[in-house]
Amino acid sequence: MTKVLTCRDVGVDCDFVAQGASAEEVMEKAAQHARKDHGFTDIPPELMEKVKAAIHDA
Repeated sequence: MTKVLTCRDVGVDCDFVAQGASAEEVMEKAAQHARKDHGFTDIPPELMEKVKAAIHDA
């Protein structure tokens, strides 16, 4: 089943949606987006946990 995450799922006012075959794939896409579009150089561990918990089945 496809996994999905949106920025809004973690409280960010952004329309980004990441989809993938696994939570790991979605996490990688979300990390790339956070660096490119939100200016993160490092993603704090607490944010990574929040993102991981917000990933759900499509």
